[in-house]
Amino acid sequence: MKILVINCGSSSLKYQLIDMNREYSLAQGLVERIGMEGSILTQKVEGKEKYIIKEVMNNHKQAIKLVLEALIDKTNGVISDMSEITAVGHRVVHGGEKYSKSALIDENVMEAIQHCVKLAPLHNPPNITGINACKELMPNIPMVAVFDTAFHQTMPKIAYIYPLPYELYTKYDIRKYGFHGTSHKYVSAIAAEKMGKDIKDIKIISCHLGNGSSITAIKNGKSIENSMGFTPLEGIAMGTRAGSIDPAIITFLQSELKLSIEEVNDLINKKSGVLGISGVSSDFRDLEAVANENERAKLALDIFYYKVKKFIGSYVAAMGGVDCIIFTAGLGENSPLTREAICQGLEYLGVNFDKQKNKVRGKFAEINTSDSKVKVYVIPTNEELMIARDTEIIVKSLK
Repeated sequence: MKILVINCGSSSLKYQLIDMNREYSLAQGLVERIGMEGSILTQKVEGKEKYIIKEVMNNHKQAIKLVLEALIDKTNGVISDMSEITAVGHRVVHGGEKYSKSALIDENVMEAIQHCVKLAPLHNPPNITGINACKELMPNIPMVAVFDTAFHQTMPKIAYIYPLPYELYTKYDIRKYGFHGTSHKYVSAIAAEKMGKDIKDIKIISCHLGNGSSITAIKNGKSIENSMGFTPLEGIAMGTRAGSIDPAIITFLQSELKLSIEEVNDLINKKSGVLGISGVSSDFRDLEAVANENERAKLALDIFYYKVKKFIGSYVAAMGGVDCIIFTAGLGENSPLTREAICQGLEYLGVNFDKQKNKVRGKFAEINTSDSKVKVYVIPTNEELMIARDTEIIVKSLK
């Protein structure tokens, strides 16, 4: 079975074609600048040079058409015909309360995704666009929606209800949802496997750290807390997002600086976080490179480390202990400095950190000492494989 995984952004599209018999990525690619000048598709296949297509792509339908053409290209492709694609798995950021697991896409699912546009205005619209484009180009191929929020639907009410008038929850769906669920679900399963334990018997804290970051408390195999909330803005300071701040700051900015709602929203989502603190960059690699000479860059990093450490501590309290801490995603997988700074001071939890083992980037590693009571792992995430696995399960159930 070959499954095509699609992840649509507003002007970009990531994809992978995965052979599920081996769980092997046959091809992976990125389409950038959709609807803009300079549209480009870049496809990577092991053993071949990068395949690049520079062609006008006015919309996602044209982009997906080129993706399919790249996959069946006689020289650069990996399949002979589109009929080899068994199903398509779509990453959908927000599924609201309705979906606690992935679902075969039908009219009801599309309505639910559309309903959640108000909750994820930057993410769900391009997800819908990508689904519709695939349905037009591949009308007879089953498609599955894999929701970022689904894994967190096991959070208890004490975790997801905000202390606002309860009617705001019942009427307007205002609650904590949590995000990066597909990633947290994948790496927690890998951690349990590496520990040789049933995931239902362990307590895990998963740190998905990148330009967008979230931390999840996973108890008995279920998410009970996630640092992100009603939107992906809540939580720790991120690349450009402020994370959790006093909400009165919003009205203060509107009053004192005469900013509109849109301008404040832009400020806290796109101009804050480590970019806003440092004034240098939203890329943690840039900050690490100048931190010794730039006080604000160092401050930005230190604030980020501090916020992550606070969430780890609070989640240990929420679960009544911890057996394993995971670092994943771009920063978590590739920054030894970040991991060391966060783990320093966690000895009271039973974390004994090994600096030598921590000298690793982009691959699995156990970075605790042999006598550490708490396991600390670097686990590369693979959201595409998780999406493909869910898609495979649902498609097989149709037979």
